[in-house]
Amino acid sequence: MRIILLISLLLTGLWSFSVSANIGDMPKEQQLAVRYIKALTDHDYQNLRRFYNRDSVFFDKTANVKYTGARNIIDFFERAHEGILEYQFNIEHMFNTGSLIVLIGNYHLRGPGDQFGKPGKIIEIAVPGVTTLKFDMKTERMTEQIDLMDYQTMSDQLESQ
Repeated sequence: MRIILLISLLLTGLWSFSVSANIGDMPKEQQLAVRYIKALTDHDYQNLRRFYNRDSVFFDKTANVKYTGARNIIDFFERAHEGILEYQFNIEHMFNTGSLIVLIGNYHLRGPGDQFGKPGKIIEIAVPGVTTLKFDMKTERMTEQIDLMDYQTMSDQLESQ
């Protein structure tokens, strides 16, 4: 059992190292997308604001929620992330065609259950999703983010907690 745990930890460490070591090898568009996702999941709104302008669009297509402009997008994320203890996006696959970047993976959240109808509990969920990002590569501003999230999986996970 200890050997399996040790091997798992080593592989996780090697995977994390290889991802960060290879970021410079990615196309510029993908590097920009990774920096954007890092600012988003780190709740670094000051840095995140640099990615937006008044024409930037965030659209959660699954929930049919759309925000336009830096102020509205940041306000939405601040409300949505309020109280979240841990938040990350594990990118399982990423590709791009020009300035359109497609990220496929899981959003991992850990936070107070109050936001999800589970008061007094700390919940952990992993929501599979696809995020597409379009950038103006001249200004390095995000022009459009579209999220397609598997909210049924999230609902199923919340039921079991």
